[in-house]
Amino acid sequence: MASKEFTYQDVAEHNTKKDLYVVIHDEVYDCTKFVDEHPGGEEVLLDVAGQDSTEAFEDVGHSDEARETLAALKVGSLKRQAGDPKPKASLPGAVTPAAQGGGSAGVGLYAVVAIGGLIAYAAYQYLQQQQAAQNA
Repeated sequence: MASKEFTYQDVAEHNTKKDLYVVIHDEVYDCTKFVDEHPGGEEVLLDVAGQDSTEAFEDVGHSDEARETLAALKVGSLKRQAGDPKPKASLPGAVTPAAQGGGSAGVGLYAVVAIGGLIAYAAYQYLQQQQAAQNA
């Protein structure tokens, strides 16, 4: 498939349910036929129609299957010009904190609690042994 170049203005003109383009990582996708099939509902796509939706796409944490579906909808690439909005997510597949759900902080907290528990248990055992040695 020949890759057509679109300007941001070209993409912005495709912003309705019957003609819907989005930009994700500087690639242009025609989502018109996919609007009714989108698992998140048509409103999700209509909210980003004719815009750079990279951040919205990555924040959701789409599956590999979703990315394959997206690849089939590609119609070209974005030719950025002066004055165009800057992309907010920098790398394809980049996991943003919103996509992680803050899970890494929870794991770190559990690790600190578990290590603290082990230290407390070891100190308790040590003190019990010291007390038993004094009483014997």
